[in-house]
Order: sequence, then C-alpha cells, then structure tokens
Amino acid sequence: MTGENESAAPELPEGWLRVDALDIEAQGVARRADGKVVFIDGALPTEVVSAKVTRRKNNWEQAQLIEIHSESSQRVRPRCPHFGLHEGACGGCKMQHLHASSQVAVKQRVLEDNLWHLAKVKPERVLRPIEGPAWNYRWRARFSVRHVRKKGTVLIGFHERKSRYVADMRECHVVPQHVSDLLLPLRALIGSMDAIETCPQIELACGDEVTALVLRHLEPLSEGDLARLRTFALEHPGVQWWLQPKGPDTVRLLDEGGPELAYALPEFGITMPFRPTDFTQVNPHINRVLVDTALRLLDVRSDDRVIDWFCGLGNFTLPLATRAREVLGIEGSEVLVARSRENLARNAARRPLAPVTFAARNLFEMTPQQLVQDGDAQKWLVDPPREGAFALAKAMADLHQQPELAGGWRAPQRIVYVSCNPATLARDAGLLVHQAGYRCSAAGAVNMFPHTAHVESIAVFDRDD
Repeated sequence: MTGENESAAPELPEGWLRVDALDIEAQGVARRADGKVVFIDGALPTEVVSAKVTRRKNNWEQAQLIEIHSESSQRVRPRCPHFGLHEGACGGCKMQHLHASSQVAVKQRVLEDNLWHLAKVKPERVLRPIEGPAWNYRWRARFSVRHVRKKGTVLIGFHERKSRYVADMRECHVVPQHVSDLLLPLRALIGSMDAIETCPQIELACGDEVTALVLRHLEPLSEGDLARLRTFALEHPGVQWWLQPKGPDTVRLLDEGGPELAYALPEFGITMPFRPTDFTQVNPHINRVLVDTALRLLDVRSDDRVIDWFCGLGNFTLPLATRAREVLGIEGSEVLVARSRENLARNAARRPLAPVTFAARNLFEMTPQQLVQDGDAQKWLVDPPREGAFALAKAMADLHQQPELAGGWRAPQRIVYVSCNPATLARDAGLLVHQAGYRCSAAGAVNMFPHTAHVESIAVFDRDD
C-alpha cells in the first residue's frame, strides 16, 4: 500500500511553481503553498517553472514565464517567428507552443467546465471535437496599419501581445499562404501612398475565388492612390479592393467586374455571395463540416418545419431548405434579411429548395407571445453572437412553466445550439435544462480558431414529451 508521503508530489525549491491547468486565456494555472492562484503567461500544464509576477491581487497573481525546470511533453516549437513572450511578439495567437491536439482537449475541457460550474449541466454524450487544418485556415482577419516614422516603415498586422502597438509582422501562418505573401508588398504599397497617415486598417475576406481587401481611409483618396491600388490588384491576381470611408455600411467595391466574393457549401449545392464586412465564419473548412454536423445532429426530416434563429445570410438556413418541409430564418437586421432573401432567390433558381421565409426580430427582446406567434417547429437551429440567446431561452422557460401562455403551441423536439462563447451557452443551457424541460443530450468543441483561446462549440437539447 502506498504511503501518504510516497504519493505526494515532491516539494519544490522556493519560488518554483507546478502548473496544474490552462485557463481560457491560455495561461498556465498554478497555486502557491498558501493556495493563492498564479496565472502564468507561456506556461503549460504539468510543467515546473519560475515566473515573474507582473500583477498582484488579494486572491491571485499574474506572472510571466522566466524559466522551465520541467517541460511538458505537449510543448512544441512555435511555427511562426513572431509568436512568443518577447517584446513586440504578435498577439494574434496564444497557443502555438502547445500541440494542436492538446489545444482541442483544453477547449473541450473549457466547454464542459462552463456547462457544469455555471449551469450544473452535464452532456449525456461528449461529441468528438470538430477539427480541420491547423494552419492557413483564417480567411477573415482585421489588420491594423501604422506608419512608424521613427523606423521609417509601415507596419501591417495584428497587435502585439497585451499592447495597442502593431506587431512587425513579415509573415503569418494562420492566414492563407498567398495572404501571408502579401504582407510585405502591402507595407510597400501603403508606404508609397499619399494617404500613408490616414489608412488605419485593412480588413481581409477571402472567398473561393477572390481575396477582398477593405481599405479603411479617413480622408478621400487621391487619384494617384486609386491608381496605386489598381496596379497592386493587377500585380496580385485575385485581389479585389474595397474602400471604406466611414462605417461598414459605406463599403464599396473599387472597380466592378471580376469574380464574385462568395463561398460554397458543396455538400448542399449552395453558393453564398457575401460582402467583405458581412459576418461569415473565419474558417471555411470548419464551417462546411459544422453545417453538415449541425444538420445531422438536428436530424431534419422531410416533414419538419425548422426555425433558424440568428440566421445571418442563410449559412444554415439554405442547407436546411434542402432537407426540411419548411424553414423560417430569423435575424435582427432588416438589411441582413434582405440579403438573405437575395441569396435564397439565387440558389432556388439553380436547385429545388423547400419554402423559406425570412423575418426580422429583436432577438434580444424575445417574448413568449412572439414565440407562439412564430408557430410550431419540430426543430430549432440557434447560432447567436457572443451575447448568446438568453431572451429566447427565457421565453422558452416561461412557456414551459406557464403553459396557459402557450395555448396550442408546441415546443421544438430538438434544438441544436452553435456557440462562440461557452459562458453564454452555459447560461442558456441552464435555462433550457432546469426551467424549459430539455436535457442536454450532447455537446462538443469546434476548433474554429486553432492556436487561439477562442472556444466554439455545439450542443444538442432534446425534449422527451
């Protein structure tokens, strides 16, 4: 029988810390002998490290890794030279030092911990994580632009770690290779422009055939600068310039013609045109798998009516229309609804689709009465922003607890909830499970953003009545 002293972890030298976990910000979590928690930037679970404290609070400290005395077997050499803890390091990624499979395990654990600790919900089945390429996956990005007079150069890239300064990026391994190859030419382009001081941002949006670059400019561009943009596009085939003088609604294409900015969902025969400032998933490879997985989990049948809440441009709505009897897509913006209708008409002209209706609602002020008015649906697809779908879940709970409000309305048999924030998913799951008559039959992580701490997930809720 193992004695207590033999089973205990060996005592560490003074000042050394043993890392037990990784938090949602990809910081190693350790505890001092007095129980005080220390969050260590750059440290990994199972490692023994020394760290320099950078911030102190009563119950916790923040620290930066100084030395690794015992290294994790899951530590890997970062692929990008701009990643790290050094001054000027790029803040676009947080986990390049951790093996890709371990990153996914961490995100799965974050999802399960949030569901349990915040909502006391435990999935009956843990889904296999949805994974895809770990590199060159990011088809959307927002690069900051800054003319640094002291260095005599223009910087284009993500911000430095924990800083408002722009990182000196010369390559990037999470965007497509052809976009990485554009970083230095873009720096030279901006450096040659009359508007060198008044172009603070370039937004990237890749389609299947087009690389759209949205130039934010604070002052009108000169004819010379417009000519420089056109020359750049000619020298880099596939690049399409869009101009943004003010807010996102002011974005316009520099020159008409050429391939359309769009992505395909080939499994469903759907093509989705979009504008570069529209919300579309950052990772098209994962999006295709996610749409297919969501519909499979929803188990849509030919006689089902389905509601797609927070439908956006129809990323899930149009594929649902290839399977269901009828689909209602609901979004908070009349502009988005109009765009969704355009995408529906375009795709319906090429292949048969079930009847689809789009409607605009304030989805953060949903009421039981509005749910009843929208009618019965056997299945729901819910894909909210980071704020989650609290009002929707609360209205469901109210109808379950006050059946007189429902009349003849019947709740959906199954809900598939796609989340980009495990905390708001957990909050809404608590309402659905504990107050609305559902059980969480499955949940799993979606690695939409490899090498970052962002946790995307998918959960299934079922009713037994």
